[in-house]
Amino acid sequence: MEDAYAKSVAEVLEAFGVDRTKGLTDSQVEQHARLYGKNVLPQEESTPFWKLVLKQFDDLLVKILIAAAVISFLLARMNGETGLSAFLEPSVIFMILAANAAVGVITETNAEKALEELRAYQADIATVLRNGCFSILPATELVPGDIVEVGVGCKVPADMRMVEMFSHQLRVDQAILTGESCSVAKELESTSAMNAVYQDKTNILFSGTVVVAGRARAVVIGVGSNTAMGSIRDAMLRTEDEATPLKKKLDEFGTFLAKVIAGICILVWVVNIGHFRDPSHGGFVRGAIHYFKVAVALAVAAIPEGLPAVVTTCLALGTKRMARLNTIVRSLPSVETLGCTTVICSDKTGTLTTNMMSVSKVCVVRSVHQRPMTDEYSISGTTFAPEGFIYDAGGLQLEFPPQSPCLLHLAMCSALCNESTLQFNPDKKCYEKIGESTEVALRVLVEKVGLPGFDSMPSALNMLTKHERASYCNRYWENQFRKISILEFSRDRKRMSVLCSRKQQEIMFSKGAPESIMARCTHILCNDDGSSVPLTMDIRNELEARFQSFAGKDTLRCLALALKRMPPGQQSISYADEANLTFIGLVGMLDPPREEVRDAIHSCMSAGIRVIVVTGDNKSTAESLCRQIGAFEHLDDFAGYSYTASEFEGLPPLERTNALQRMVLFSRVEPSHKKMLVEALQTHNEVVAMTGDGVNDAPALKKADIGIAMGSGTAVAKSASDMVLADDNFATIVAAVAEGRAIYNNTKQFIRYMISSNIGEVVCIFVAAVLGMPDTLIPVQLLWVNLVTDGLPATAIGFNKPDVNIMTVKPRKVNEAVVSGWLFFRYLVIGAYVGLATIAGFVWWFVYSENGPGLPYSELVNFDSCSARQTSYPCSIFEDRHPSTVSMTVLVVVEMFNALNNLSENQSLLVIHPWSNLWLVGSIILTMLLHVAVLYIEPLAALFSVSPLSWAEWKIVLYLSFPVILIDEVLKLFSRSPRGKSKIPFKVVET
Repeated sequence: MEDAYAKSVAEVLEAFGVDRTKGLTDSQVEQHARLYGKNVLPQEESTPFWKLVLKQFDDLLVKILIAAAVISFLLARMNGETGLSAFLEPSVIFMILAANAAVGVITETNAEKALEELRAYQADIATVLRNGCFSILPATELVPGDIVEVGVGCKVPADMRMVEMFSHQLRVDQAILTGESCSVAKELESTSAMNAVYQDKTNILFSGTVVVAGRARAVVIGVGSNTAMGSIRDAMLRTEDEATPLKKKLDEFGTFLAKVIAGICILVWVVNIGHFRDPSHGGFVRGAIHYFKVAVALAVAAIPEGLPAVVTTCLALGTKRMARLNTIVRSLPSVETLGCTTVICSDKTGTLTTNMMSVSKVCVVRSVHQRPMTDEYSISGTTFAPEGFIYDAGGLQLEFPPQSPCLLHLAMCSALCNESTLQFNPDKKCYEKIGESTEVALRVLVEKVGLPGFDSMPSALNMLTKHERASYCNRYWENQFRKISILEFSRDRKRMSVLCSRKQQEIMFSKGAPESIMARCTHILCNDDGSSVPLTMDIRNELEARFQSFAGKDTLRCLALALKRMPPGQQSISYADEANLTFIGLVGMLDPPREEVRDAIHSCMSAGIRVIVVTGDNKSTAESLCRQIGAFEHLDDFAGYSYTASEFEGLPPLERTNALQRMVLFSRVEPSHKKMLVEALQTHNEVVAMTGDGVNDAPALKKADIGIAMGSGTAVAKSASDMVLADDNFATIVAAVAEGRAIYNNTKQFIRYMISSNIGEVVCIFVAAVLGMPDTLIPVQLLWVNLVTDGLPATAIGFNKPDVNIMTVKPRKVNEAVVSGWLFFRYLVIGAYVGLATIAGFVWWFVYSENGPGLPYSELVNFDSCSARQTSYPCSIFEDRHPSTVSMTVLVVVEMFNALNNLSENQSLLVIHPWSNLWLVGSIILTMLLHVAVLYIEPLAALFSVSPLSWAEWKIVLYLSFPVILIDEVLKLFSRSPRGKSKIPFKVVET
């Protein structure tokens, strides 16, 4: 029922055929359930398993590898090969691809599981009137037309139209839907607002919002997808995700690499056309097929098969580290995208602040006989935890606060004139509120003041369990006084009063807006001696000045507290009794900034990241917070840095552009303004991270490059986001940015490692083919090297420690190439050495090894004509396993040394030692053990066409491999020297 807010209570009840005194009948419930469906937000359609698997193969390099495997199999069959030899190469390739796909599927499934765990917090129940009886049912069983009763602390289980109120007012916290930081008063009257938004529908209770004051009944008008949250959630599911910067760059790099591979393969095949007719091939066609196989082997060597799996694994490792930082990652690539974030648009309430209202200042009248007449106290502690101290104006801590008469009576009034609850949640290990935040703040103040008459009170309180400590002092006053009558808070009176009795003495305690309470006070309580004296104009003026200071300069939310001695035996109070009050004191409270936020803001500034505070609060309150957290540091005039939504929308286009480049605060915003801000920033090539918790935040979270939902927020916000902050803390975002930068750096390192290694393999095959030598490595050996030496150390490189200066450099540009010109030059130098060292090992065995044939070099490069010539050696010598074993071992060992080079892009191994990454050391050891197993265990040795090596052969392997470290040390020296680097005539490779 979309227009229930515009209809009267009777019209709504009639539309659903329900009696407000009896509720629906069982038959009506069944009929409405069939008609409207269940009260369940439909789950996101999980991606079918087969689609998840196919998604892992949607990569250009993987497709090339599949093509290489198929061609390899077809060529083997054309050559007449059968059995294991025909299937070996394709099988190994498909095993690698299957391993890659498994890693991707598992990590994506884990991300969905994390979201399912968050959904568990949404379970809810409802008090429902059916067949004339109330019962407690699961909220999922509600149907439109059900009469539901709600009270303080209840989560609204569906969209409902108010039908009856049992208290003076009903207030609802609907920040999750609208972003409003204050609770909203609800009423029974219909509204005639045109194009009504949620804030206009004051007679509607929205699903998922929380009742913070009062009790009422309402009729369900919408369930499941037909609720306010359901409609927005459905819209979010229709929004498509954009590829992350890393995904785009890797795709571009894959395209670039594919072109290079295709060019080299064609070149090798064309260069060897003259050798097609060599007798060893048995004909021109067979010769063409042989060199086509060489070209396929070259493609296999050039493709970094493990790259997709290593990238996925590295991002998955990042998600585990971020989970320890209270960040649940839904989208793996978003981990890296954080590293290039240039703007963080952060909610104020709950992210920059604790979202826990707390009393920070108290003003009382000291004495009328000396000036200043007022005393001011400051209170420490910024959460609902009853932990903090009270300090006087000189900054000295009060050892026994209850000895001050005004503080003692403030505690009494705060405990008794209060309808909230403070409790300790053992599961979350934190203190939580039920009711209005301002009332809970007063309860916490009572605990900080303590109890009178016990010198050991502060230490005695600390000995209580956290469950007992939550409201120990409040319960003491509630046991001392008996509540007789209550006048609830109302919007027109702006105050609340309670009549209490203690030892045959009746006292009325009142609290409310300062202007409302002070206008009804005729006396004040003096803090020096506890006496009550008439409230003079001088005292009133000084209190008014204090109030203006609290509310203006300090932007505190203020309440005044008062009391009145009533006639003995009085059993009720009326509005007329709220006169001739005695003023106790003025309290100022705020939603305090998190202690760690200031340092986090400074870290962002150092890292070149701009923080824009986005809030629905008024401008002055928000500016005060920005001053406290350092966002306005070094600024005296906020003009040009602070805008309300209406001011920003009224700017001419040029001024709006300038405002976007300088803006620090965006206040008085509705959630729809957030998406507008994100889109405006993105048009200026900013990479935007946006935080949010409400349903209406979902479009902005989806649109942002990084959507960050709060753990305490709605499921809709979480499903629209890339990551979820379990602790709602801005400092956690900054830690996640540092993690994202580290992941990108490590990603560059293992890409550099894998590509330089693969270039070495390409050089090896290409040079051997051009020189006319036998195959130095067969395809299955190349696959083994790629699988083991690339996969394990490359994954371990993902554990490299972040650079010390990671948060002192500016964010990288979105269009920055993964491989710059200088880096590509380094790839070529290292890759060329790897390839030449591999060939050198092959040539060494034939020409110089004591166990080899001692052939002249000219014989080696003319091996294919051996059968047509008379030679002093058998032609079968070229089928010996030893030379390719030496080559394969050189390739493995040189790549292990190259892995050590990648502990840092530019820092020497003398600075960053190998043991700084024990995972890498362990992977190198494991790789060598696997390689030794292949060499010395016979079934494996036969499978990979290798044989055991002698000690002399191992020594030459080490001699040929170690220089790769020395070469890279020289290149790193050039990298650290801008002059040296600038001499290299390479431009950026646009990949």
